[in-house]
Amino acid sequence: MAHGTASPDVKAGRLSAEQYADNFDDLHEPLDRHEAVVEADRCYFCYDAPCMQACPTSIDIPMFIRQISTGNANGAARTIFDQNIMGGMCARVCPTETLCEEVCVREVAEGKPVKIGLLQRYATDHFMETVEAHPYERAAPTGKCVAVVGAGPAGLACAHALARNGHDVTIFEARDKPGGLNEHGIAAYKTTDGFAQREVDFITGIGGIEIRNGVSLGRDVALDALAAEYDAVFLGMGLPGVNDLGLDGEDADNCIDAVAYIEALRQAGELSDLPVGRNVVVIGGGMTAIDVAVQTKLLGAETVTICYRRGPEQMNASEYEQEVAQTHGVTIRHWLQPRALQRNEAGAVTGITLEYTAMNGTLSGTGETVTLPADQVFKAIGQKPVEGLFGDVALELARGRIVTDGDRRTSHAKIWAGGDCIEGGDDLTVVAVEDGKIAAASIHDALTG
Repeated sequence: MAHGTASPDVKAGRLSAEQYADNFDDLHEPLDRHEAVVEADRCYFCYDAPCMQACPTSIDIPMFIRQISTGNANGAARTIFDQNIMGGMCARVCPTETLCEEVCVREVAEGKPVKIGLLQRYATDHFMETVEAHPYERAAPTGKCVAVVGAGPAGLACAHALARNGHDVTIFEARDKPGGLNEHGIAAYKTTDGFAQREVDFITGIGGIEIRNGVSLGRDVALDALAAEYDAVFLGMGLPGVNDLGLDGEDADNCIDAVAYIEALRQAGELSDLPVGRNVVVIGGGMTAIDVAVQTKLLGAETVTICYRRGPEQMNASEYEQEVAQTHGVTIRHWLQPRALQRNEAGAVTGITLEYTAMNGTLSGTGETVTLPADQVFKAIGQKPVEGLFGDVALELARGRIVTDGDRRTSHAKIWAGGDCIEGGDDLTVVAVEDGKIAAASIHDALTG
């Protein structure tokens, strides 16, 4: 439906160079040595520690914090890397407030947990800055070759564990740069100074891992060919598709996939080159919605509104992340679902009409609507699998995602999978790392008998 002749107010360079630099600085100042030791001394070093049980990769948290408190930061890093080779990134992007820190005894007693995430970052950063050698040595070569599809957290963790066991690994990555969502899909202020690429270099530093960028499954390489050529295959390509709003006109240039915009921001040479609207509306309730909302505000948008169809308790974004958005001036409106895009005669989006919702046993619309002006509408309602990636290989799927057993093995004897492409998969880096670890152990057993 055309709606007047107004044109969207979208432009680049809304701020000064100083404002961009300041806005996209590190969200959390890292701890210095003194602060780290003081914070580490707050830990009770619990036996049977609840924080450790809450960590998807089972890092020995009391042990690494004790090592920091005794001045052994690099030993602490080794303790972390033993369970999670991407401990540096997880320290930056993990929702520690809903994992280890939420169950910290000090959080339960005082509402002030030990800052486990910041301590983990202190230790891993210290190691990566002061130690040139890789923390692990490769085992003797086994002569076995494994193909990994996707250079994201699941694929990199799997590749590292396999290489450590002496297998040769080739990673096929669709994008021009490895790192997955850590490089392309996470807010820039969470991982500054090119850390994602430094971590990729750190992981591949063990040797025996080749990354082939710009090679896409289903387009450049077929799964049956990989299964025939390699001794095993691990699929960790994430969810490349994006859910649509299902509205007329959402193919307009200013109705945008939030993940694609975040990727453009992360790869931008100059933030001042990135166009942003004066009035921005984000549809969704997860981490991607928060990340794109906060970053458009930091790029100079005047009003940014997140609209979510359910209540605050149902949002996938944690309370802490919702608070980050609100402290940056983002408005979060609940119980609203998109109904129609308002467009001008040229087809550009100028606003969005939303319907109020209510929970009466099931979620339903109330019939009452509101229209918000919008120079840009961002879609952040989840990602989906792309059909046809597996060619002639008949993997068992559930709602488009790959079905795996407890060892992350698929219905095909030579193929494993992990990360958010599997049924029950999660888009958390730390969960993907654990999937890669579990699959690598299973692949190693299968290849060595």
